[in-house]
Amino acid sequence: MLHLITGGSRSGKSRYAEQLAARHDGPVCYVATAEVRDEEFAERVREHRRHRPAHWRWVEAERALAAELLRHDQEDGLLLVDCLGMWLIRFFDDKDELDAAGFAEERALLLEAVASLQGQLLIVTNEIGWGAMPVSAMARRYGDLLGKLNQDLAAQCDHVTLMACGLPLALKQTAHS
Repeated sequence: MLHLITGGSRSGKSRYAEQLAARHDGPVCYVATAEVRDEEFAERVREHRRHRPAHWRWVEAERALAAELLRHDQEDGLLLVDCLGMWLIRFFDDKDELDAAGFAEERALLLEAVASLQGQLLIVTNEIGWGAMPVSAMARRYGDLLGKLNQDLAAQCDHVTLMACGLPLALKQTAHS
């Protein structure tokens, strides 16, 4: 089963994904994608970790998300990726310049890996762009890239859930999964 969970900031995406993962009978591997750049964010990461069961494996994907998924995939396992928005930020440098070639390559590898996984996959992502058009070119580019990636993954997934106010709204549910 492939399940994409999307929503806005603080919508309950991660908590919902963790609740689904906690119901899984087999091994769970939490695949973290964020790069910690300041103390406030480090505390958020520590808080997330405190809520997870101690027996879950934890790996940090950095840019090589597809490679980590393939490395930790198990037929009876579940991979929880949190989150694609933070993963995309890793391809922007301190001057808000995008490593377009690096992202294009890793994006293609990710879509290929997702299609080949044997175990279950929960992917947390951000649904952005519901407000005014961003002022900066970097923010517009980020929104375009993440929006297209979300669409491509949603097409591959058996389930797609939109989180709003802590409540899940099923956007896609394939009967066979």
